[in-house]
Amino acid sequence: MSDLLSAALGLGLFGAACLAFTEKILPVPPSHVLLLLLGMTRAPDLAALGSLLVVTTLASTAGCLFWYALGVRLGPVRAGALVGRFGRYIFLRRETYLRFSAAYRRNHIRASLLAQFVPTVRNYLPIAAGALRLPALPFVLATMLGAMLWNAGFLVAGYAMRDSVHDLPTVAFRIMAVVLALEVAFFIGLRSHWRRVRPAKGWNSPA
Repeated sequence: MSDLLSAALGLGLFGAACLAFTEKILPVPPSHVLLLLLGMTRAPDLAALGSLLVVTTLASTAGCLFWYALGVRLGPVRAGALVGRFGRYIFLRRETYLRFSAAYRRNHIRASLLAQFVPTVRNYLPIAAGALRLPALPFVLATMLGAMLWNAGFLVAGYAMRDSVHDLPTVAFRIMAVVLALEVAFFIGLRSHWRRVRPAKGWNSPA
């Protein structure tokens, strides 16, 4: 894995785009680790940082479109069954998937945006968007905005740490701990909201 990562990093912006796309398909390493690393090692100046943000945002959005297209092909019944069978292996609970699907039905633009800030959900929830046949353009625009904000935060943090390589493990650990705490707080807030909202019906019955 480290050899593949090093090889991709050696390809410049194309390698960064490949890594951002691949992380959407299989999040290893996690996006915040990858983006911090890119900000620290591949952004010597603000122009390079801006270029990294553009290519990683586009690649992340392309990864989401891959899952969106899969959802369109599967349809709601088979997509729900797929998540129910294999979701536990990628830390995506079927209950979480169904509740975000319900959020898609109520306000698909807001759900597409917020999904980009929830671990694991940000990778695989576009399956639900495709299965529900949500309009592609609003989905793409909201997803791109969410991905841009997510990527920008970690790229800028990595860029700010580029001169602190001697203490890199400690700094990276602290940032990741803060990010994890924020993600947990955000997820708890969502769960509190979900208790008042029933999952969407019809996902277990034929379309």
